[in-house]
Amino acid sequence: MSLQLEQCTTTAGTFHLGPADMDLPAGAYGVLMGTTGSGKTTLLELIAGLAPLTAGSLNIAGQPCNNARPADRQIGYLPQDGVLFDTMTVAEHLEFAPRFRGWPKAKRIERVAELAERLGLTSLLMRRPAGLSGGERQRVALGRALAGRPKLLLLDEPLSALDEQMHSELCQYLANVHKDEGVTVLHVTHNAQEAELLGTHQFRLEGGRVLTKS
Repeated sequence: MSLQLEQCTTTAGTFHLGPADMDLPAGAYGVLMGTTGSGKTTLLELIAGLAPLTAGSLNIAGQPCNNARPADRQIGYLPQDGVLFDTMTVAEHLEFAPRFRGWPKAKRIERVAELAERLGLTSLLMRRPAGLSGGERQRVALGRALAGRPKLLLLDEPLSALDEQMHSELCQYLANVHKDEGVTVLHVTHNAQEAELLGTHQFRLEGGRVLTKS
């Protein structure tokens, strides 16, 4: 589904973002780059409904979402630090969104197994986050974001904690997810290679504004 921001602003403490404009068509893979502290994470939080929209207009799939609850936006969100729940197993993380959305048990089990195989998590399904490596935690968080088959996927540095081989494999996996499931993606990265490999639309955040790269 499409994503449009028109003159959107938000303020967090002394940090101010915007006015920001962005037009990401349905089915596109958008890549957002920018210097550290430029507000890339804040922009994703604004879209996800986790940061307040103080001015402007946010539309998802052509519908105004200025005041929509995060749960009503059909978004999968992978925050930069993963934010896993200490009391839940890997399997429970992967099942979280499908369960929340009322999927039948058999379909939930099938989705968990599919994601675990793709992300190299099958042997870790009964483990809890404590003791997992940084790369393993990142893969669990990515699987959780994908599990409910969202229409819009927000990824904040999703491949940053991975070794070279897993980075390459998950780059290809994200490309396949985008192609096979038709999901619209907005992916924050500092990695120019990721941007070139994955992005159909490239943006840069500078001075609180989103610039479209030609």
